Amino acid sequence: MLYTVSDSQRRAARVVGFTYLFAMVTANFAEVYVLPRLVVHNDTAKTAANILAHERLFRLGIASDLLTFATDVVLIAALYVVLKPVNQNLALLATLWRLIETSLCVVMTLSSFDVLRLLSGSASLQVWEPDRLQALARLSLGAHGDAFNVCLLFFGLGSTVFGYLWVKSNYIPRILAVWGVFSSLLVAICSLAFVVFPRLVDRAGLSCYLPIFIFELSMGFWLLIKGLRQPDQLGPIK
Repeated sequence: MLYTVSDSQRRAARVVGFTYLFAMVTANFAEVYVLPRLVVHNDTAKTAANILAHERLFRLGIASDLLTFATDVVLIAALYVVLKPVNQNLALLATLWRLIETSLCVVMTLSSFDVLRLLSGSASLQVWEPDRLQALARLSLGAHGDAFNVCLLFFGLGSTVFGYLWVKSNYIPRILAVWGVFSSLLVAICSLAFVVFPRLVDRAGLSCYLPIFIFELSMGFWLLIKGLRQPDQLGPIK
């Protein structure tokens, strides 16, 4: 079967490419730069002191997360436009899973505000000892991490279905599309495994997420530079 490419799909594909790259920058700023600089493993007091000393940086991390999630909505909508002609029902399923992911991630940021509230020194919190407030703040940071893992489960499911549609469409090189299915499914499997075996994240975290990073980075540049294959370049799908 041949799938033709409309002008709206081509424009949406460019949006997908740009938002992949843009969201990677904003997400990595919050999760890879900000949190590791402030959170000290097994040291609640030091973590609290770091956040209080660098509150603006912590808030920039929150803002960066929110910008990432807003960008994700644009990305998901553009993916739906591109892949709807291939299979509308599967494209809708993938879109819903990805929107669940994004919604959960937005709610996840509330735990970050809880951290700031607990460490603010507000008069209403003076009845609590400082070390207890610090412990509660650390628990909120832990809730952020758990929620992020749940988000990644729905991300992996939705991205796997989108990846299958990329394979079926032949809009991009097959090897890249197949890599997208593999790397997305790996994220979903790892997210479930981390729920049951939480200590695995320290051993397997990088190997679970590096493949999807490579895929999204490659997709971002491919769709911005090459775009979708033209109709006369498309071959039959076996």
